[in-house]
Amino acid sequence: MGKITGFKEYSRTDESNVIVKERVSNYNEFTIPLPKDKMKEQGSRCMDCGIPFCHSACPLGNLIPDFNDMVHQEEWQSALEILQSTNNFPEFTGRLCPAPCEKSCVLGIISEPVAIENIEKNIVERGFAEGWIKPQTPATRTGKNVAVIGSGPAGLAAAQQLNRAGHTVTVFERDNAIGGLLRYGIPNFKLEKGIIDRRIAILEAEGIIFKTNINVGVNYSIDELNSFDSIVLCGGATESRSLPTKGIESKGVVQAMTFLTQQTKSLYGEEIVDQIMATGKDVIIIGGGDTGSDCVGTSNRHGAKSVTNFEILPKPPIGRSESTPWPYWPLQLKTSSSHQEGCDRNWLINTKEFISNDKGELVGLKTIEVAWKMTASHRPELIEKEGSEKIWPCDLALLALGFTGPEKTLSDQLGLETDFRTNFKATNYQTNKPHIFTAGDMRRGQSLIVWAISEGREAAREVDKYLMGFTNLPTKGKGDLPTL
Repeated sequence: MGKITGFKEYSRTDESNVIVKERVSNYNEFTIPLPKDKMKEQGSRCMDCGIPFCHSACPLGNLIPDFNDMVHQEEWQSALEILQSTNNFPEFTGRLCPAPCEKSCVLGIISEPVAIENIEKNIVERGFAEGWIKPQTPATRTGKNVAVIGSGPAGLAAAQQLNRAGHTVTVFERDNAIGGLLRYGIPNFKLEKGIIDRRIAILEAEGIIFKTNINVGVNYSIDELNSFDSIVLCGGATESRSLPTKGIESKGVVQAMTFLTQQTKSLYGEEIVDQIMATGKDVIIIGGGDTGSDCVGTSNRHGAKSVTNFEILPKPPIGRSESTPWPYWPLQLKTSSSHQEGCDRNWLINTKEFISNDKGELVGLKTIEVAWKMTASHRPELIEKEGSEKIWPCDLALLALGFTGPEKTLSDQLGLETDFRTNFKATNYQTNKPHIFTAGDMRRGQSLIVWAISEGREAAREVDKYLMGFTNLPTKGKGDLPTL
């Protein structure tokens, strides 16, 4: 695929970024696209490797060598057809996916892997710019009505696939705008919301019905919901993890998602009463994942006095760890663009106490250094280092500790079983109630956007099969080639 000797002739070239001083003054996306000739070179780097590990590493089963080859040949519309045959929303994954495909790229054994994610983004953006991406309405309707609860990537993917099968699909979203975590959990500097609006306009033109400010089980009855022929639950894992730590109730200890959601809503003109701001504050972010990184970038844009990041795990190696050789997902230090904007990162730190003043306002954190020891039962045990306590000044502590699972309002009211991880239990995406299906983080737990899209697609196939007795919807690795 690509140019046979391309990987020898061209090195990897990534997008550049607007300089830090300029980009932290606003909330816009700040990547600078490569020119078309450079993108062709990047597609040309794809090797004729025989077994494309990138393809199997992608949760969607994207046909990566095929669209790389089309980019190499400058057949951009064909590249788009191939990409969209397996991925409903490459404009999201091309910006936000951690790219497990790149980590398993065969070229990565000897050199920098092919820039698959950036190629993907450029293909879909070229498609929008050229007008190639158009609504696809089904030729006929089945007469079946399906409710999709949640408008994140899993819900949107399920809705589009079911609509393509001819069912009438209604998507319910409890917030005031469509997009779920894409809308309010991802900062604008990573995903400008016009990107979501552009896609929603297409989905509406295809015939999908969207209803916002509908919280099923609260202001929309379960009886009304059960009037649909089938239901797909895609509400996500929204129960935020907290800490059993003294002083956790102090004013100034805030869940990261609350902080990020408020910022995005305020950016789009919503009035937020007592908005949590990092301006002029010593900010400590507990949790070293993507959400923690998003809090770093947002705090810097607020004009924080200082930004510090705690992680209880050891600092990963800069290069790929021997414990995670190719083609496995690597244990490796990840430094995001937000970290590069300014952040004091600390590993093997455990928070022992949130310290507040007599008004209950957070003024500091007490921490202790820790180490991990493997026990005889082969389970890691946290060991505190005696005498390593430290007091950190802190006005705002953001908890970016992930999520424990979905909220239980729906499962309780619908009588659904949950698994040992408190996720909604399902076999082939079907719950213990035959007409109710579930997908995304509700079913598998907190995961990636690319997995959510995959789950939504696969769940739609099972719903279609349940409703019609058969299905022509594609399954993973067997894409359909839509007419654009």
